[in-house]
Amino acid sequence: MGRAFEFRKGRKMKRWAAMAKAFTRIGKDIVMAVKEGGPNPDANSRLRAVIQNAKSANMPKENVERAIKKATDKDTANYKEVLFEGYAPHGIAILIETATDNNNRTVANIRSYFNKCNGTMGTQGSVEFMFDHTCNFRIPKSNIDIEEMELEFIDFGADEIFADEDDILIYAPFESFGAIQKELENRHIEILSSGFERIPQITKELSGQDILDVEKLLDKIEEDDDVMNVYHTMNESE
Repeated sequence: MGRAFEFRKGRKMKRWAAMAKAFTRIGKDIVMAVKEGGPNPDANSRLRAVIQNAKSANMPKENVERAIKKATDKDTANYKEVLFEGYAPHGIAILIETATDNNNRTVANIRSYFNKCNGTMGTQGSVEFMFDHTCNFRIPKSNIDIEEMELEFIDFGADEIFADEDDILIYAPFESFGAIQKELENRHIEILSSGFERIPQITKELSGQDILDVEKLLDKIEEDDDVMNVYHTMNESE
């Protein structure tokens, strides 16, 4: 198995699972998708992907429809995607994806978390290069031959395809999202969910109190309403 498989296995840890803000994140994703490409999912591939994720997260259909309708209102604030970078204690790099309608508030909050937990907020590009920006798709396993599919989808940019519980996960570079989404739809393969992740190229092993020091900062960051995803270089292998 490759790095995407190991990364995925590590992300199943309890701390990551505790980040229970799925509906809020999806609601922001809907606003950004509608503002960018309109409210018709048939003509807006990004919105189509968000709706799939909403279904996967068991978000009620009426909530999705309400969010789309709200997003079409010109008075609804748009969210700007902003990336923050820095270091936790013990040299652990942190990459933070946010969606904010008030950048000054978000900057101040993120900086305060680093300061309170003995971390250091970095400048743009200071740690982003340590992570590979990837896209992923979850599809039903059904009767799909994974090895055969992997050979076929190499042409569309796929790096790794592997079984994950009862489903199949496809990982590829960020820029391959559109090509893979289109090919899956052309083949009438159901997309259960899709998204983007940043996989650390190298991880660092910590133990004892050092892990707790890093997790204290991660917990504070993840509790922020503007934060969508947090990635780091601390080893989370089971």
